[in-house]
Amino acid sequence: MNKGLNRFAILVACATFCLIIAGALVTSHDAGLATPDWPLSNGQVFPKMVGNLFWGHGHRMIATTVGLLTIVLVIYILAKEERSWVRRLAKFALIAVIAQGLLGGLTVKLMLPLPVSTAHATLAQLFFCTTVSLAVFTSRSWMEARVLPAEGKGILPLPYLCAAALVTIFLQLIIGATLRHSATWDQRLPAELILAHIGGALAVVVMLGFATLTVLRRHNGQHFLTRPATLALMLLFVQLFLGVSAYITRLRSPYDPQPLNPMVGITVAHVACGALVFATTIVLTLRVIKVLPAPVQEFEREARLQARS
Repeated sequence: MNKGLNRFAILVACATFCLIIAGALVTSHDAGLATPDWPLSNGQVFPKMVGNLFWGHGHRMIATTVGLLTIVLVIYILAKEERSWVRRLAKFALIAVIAQGLLGGLTVKLMLPLPVSTAHATLAQLFFCTTVSLAVFTSRSWMEARVLPAEGKGILPLPYLCAAALVTIFLQLIIGATLRHSATWDQRLPAELILAHIGGALAVVVMLGFATLTVLRRHNGQHFLTRPATLALMLLFVQLFLGVSAYITRLRSPYDPQPLNPMVGITVAHVACGALVFATTIVLTLRVIKVLPAPVQEFEREARLQARS
């Protein structure tokens, strides 16, 4: 294990999280078109950061920093990492960050069309997933983890539970991104998207709650699994509170002369906490897959043993 590589991977994941927050600030301040050109802002590399240009161009600067950090991370991994699948994942991260930058530019050039804006926000979460995964794969805890005894027959495999929760969260993030970009702060949100987002929240509560509680029940004392499970469950409760609060503050936003700090702060916190729930569930899912034999592999192993006997 290369400790320096792991620390740099964590740095890139943290920088990506900051980028997600910066993007949420742009949307909440309705600053997506603070400047009509791209990649320059008002024809300048470093324009005067006033008004919404502070949020819009600031987001671009953070995105550029993340892009440069990703390039360095990929070079670092290709130089130090021997596992071919980690090297391939690093290359995917580079492709994803380039595509993300191009989508951001396309969003501005096309005047914030909903499909492109939603794709831009969705790819941001997918790229975040990739950087978090690279941080997990290069960690000492991942290298030193040992396979646990196979779970008993007749019970729902934990890797499937966690993977289902992860997919449910990702779909909910897509719905949330669509909802956020469907109307500016001074407009009403579409009722059908609000209902879809509420339904998605209920699905996340059921799936993630079931998965984390199952981990805590079956593997009590295995901190490698219980720590991310506990954190994911705690963040889920915080996220639900922030979601209700964001909706309440948003209800009166069309009557405000501008996006006020309570709405902006709570909405951005909701986006940030959603990303943390996603990241924690990624860690949990990867760790579960690492230490618990896959059901198919376990079946094949038992079949081989029976054939030999």
